[in-house]
Amino acid sequence: MRVARPRRFLSAAAVAAAASLLLAGCTSGHPEPTASGSPGGSHAPVPANGVTPLEALPTDMPAGLAPYYAQQLSWKPCTTDFECTTFKVPLDYAHPGDGHDVELSAIRKPAADQGHRLGSLLLNPGGPGGSAIEYVQSVASRYDGGVRSSYDLVGFDPRGVGRSAPITCLSGDRMDAYAAADVTPDDQSEIDALVAVDKEFAAGCSARAGELLGHVSTVEAARDMDVLRALVGDKKLNYVGKSYGTFLGATYAGLFPSKVGRVVLDGAMDPSLDAVTGNMTQAGGFETAWTAFAKDCVKRDDCPVGRTEQEAGDKLAALFKKLDAEPMSTGTDRPLTEAQALTGVAEAMYSEALWPHLRAALASAQNGSGSGLLQLADQYYSRNADGSYDNLMYANMAVNCVDLPASFTDPAAVTAAIPAFEKAAPHFGRDMAWMALGCAYWPVKPTGAPHTVRAAGADPIVVVGTTRDPATPYAWAKSLAGQLESGRLLTYEGDGHTAYGRHNTCIDDAVNHYLLSGAAPDNGKVCKD
Repeated sequence: MRVARPRRFLSAAAVAAAASLLLAGCTSGHPEPTASGSPGGSHAPVPANGVTPLEALPTDMPAGLAPYYAQQLSWKPCTTDFECTTFKVPLDYAHPGDGHDVELSAIRKPAADQGHRLGSLLLNPGGPGGSAIEYVQSVASRYDGGVRSSYDLVGFDPRGVGRSAPITCLSGDRMDAYAAADVTPDDQSEIDALVAVDKEFAAGCSARAGELLGHVSTVEAARDMDVLRALVGDKKLNYVGKSYGTFLGATYAGLFPSKVGRVVLDGAMDPSLDAVTGNMTQAGGFETAWTAFAKDCVKRDDCPVGRTEQEAGDKLAALFKKLDAEPMSTGTDRPLTEAQALTGVAEAMYSEALWPHLRAALASAQNGSGSGLLQLADQYYSRNADGSYDNLMYANMAVNCVDLPASFTDPAAVTAAIPAFEKAAPHFGRDMAWMALGCAYWPVKPTGAPHTVRAAGADPIVVVGTTRDPATPYAWAKSLAGQLESGRLLTYEGDGHTAYGRHNTCIDDAVNHYLLSGAAPDNGKVCKD
């Protein structure tokens, strides 16, 4: 799924889709732009020197918010085993009750054992832009039996997402053009073309979303989540957030530390990073994941990129260069561009389950067909068979651009940063630097800034990090766990994006035990394949 992030590379929503087959800047400590990091029990140093801590909201509720917290939810059957409802929140928390409300949609799967119910467990898959309603429907049956028996599994689509006043920006054919745009411009005309599609995207969002576009921040979504916590009858929030969902959960903890219950932040983001550093470290994360893929691939007889890691990297670079010069046939009216190939490769980095698909797609590309990589890119972008797009990418950009100041103000700033990006990620850095330009043309000003989250006084918060995570580098999990006063770092030494509920019994047992008993794992606990 939060990244100020490259205009394309999400935190977790794409991983949710794959599993069912879904930042930018400088911290005071200037972390190295890589995704590496050794697991350990000690908390990382808390960033300082100019990075402002997120302050908790007053514990006394403003009178203007009382009607929102006093709503009565009307749950009605919507699909088999699930109930749905809606609730209202103020468009602007500074002016509640002014008639400008947003209606949000939610879903739940009631606890199997209502007699021993522990409460509600809110879930968020990340993005930003991932639909929690779709996610809960997808994963509810796969959750641990004890957790399903003890909790109502609840998801709500944040403002601007899915079924909650969804933001849309472009028609399907114009979104196709956006996704295919050259993100390694070689001359001024190509730079101008890239700027043009970024401006078109921003203008489309502004025209369609109206005043909502300035009110889709993570802080506002966290405040909406507190309203829902109260409406489902829980004194404290129990929550599992993945990827961007960790940024949402950490923001909630910072704003409402006394209302933190059993909270799991899996595939953690680091809120202390500005956009440039976040983008750069995320580029390093994808580089680390590509290296892991290449190491695995070259051992296989069907590996299409050679027999050594160096050869694999060289062939990938050669493919990107070839596509930059001339798009490849896909058997459709959409040839594969370099940007789409990069996106397709990145999509496969989210889960080892997609590595066989990537091997096949790269083999096809060597034979002149870009259909496999285009399919992976379309999966990343949530492109439907009829050429339409889900609202994921529109909400992704809208939230990112309001949460942090833009990575770059103009193309010249990108050009100056490219050497550092390429050092961090030889195969992905240049592309991802240019991908981060989009927020420069955003029609509303950002309301957020880099900050640390201490959540003083909160119950233990479990932060899960995967050592070779492409989208949320492991260093981010170490940093967030170190910032949180009650953070407990749980490490998975392995590949893929996020860890809980994927395939590691050690991680699953530790998280399930915490959710059911409240006993958090020891800080620094490490799980391996």
